[in-house]
Amino acid sequence: MEKNIVVLRYGHRPYRDLRVTTHCCLVARALGAKKIIIQGEEDFALRKSVEGITKNWGGGFELEFSPGWLEQVKKFREHGYSIVHLTMYGKPINKEIGKMRRKNKVLAIIGSRKVEIGVYRESDFNISIGKQPHSEIAALAILLDRLFSGKELEKKFPGAKMVLTAKNEKK
Repeated sequence: MEKNIVVLRYGHRPYRDLRVTTHCCLVARALGAKKIIIQGEEDFALRKSVEGITKNWGGGFELEFSPGWLEQVKKFREHGYSIVHLTMYGKPINKEIGKMRRKNKVLAIIGSRKVEIGVYRESDFNISIGKQPHSEIAALAILLDRLFSGKELEKKFPGAKMVLTAKNEKK
């Protein structure tokens, strides 16, 4: 069964987080997530950027905005999703990845601003990618790569107008 991974970006602030959130969207799309939901106010610059990438580079990646995180968590849980929160204060990914791989539907939560305690409580997995400061972009990339066992790195994106290949690689 195909994995369905959705990313929830907690607490996006357009005036401060545009570049980082854009990179979260790029990583989510490139490494196998079907959709990203941005919790926070609508950001038209972000929408334009992500839709342009999807149009040119292919795939069916979706972008949504939501005013709150809790209703999204409840909605996805009702649809059979496991909730995975990426945090420095969680259990190590290497100890939990086997359990997470058995889940075909995952809502992965990545923060922007400080995450409230309710996110920890509502999550099925609170996962750390190491115990050192790092970015949510890196954490998301590692989670997705581990969930898909690296297979998404070879994915072909349908409808792509742009495709990069090495000189000696066939398209």
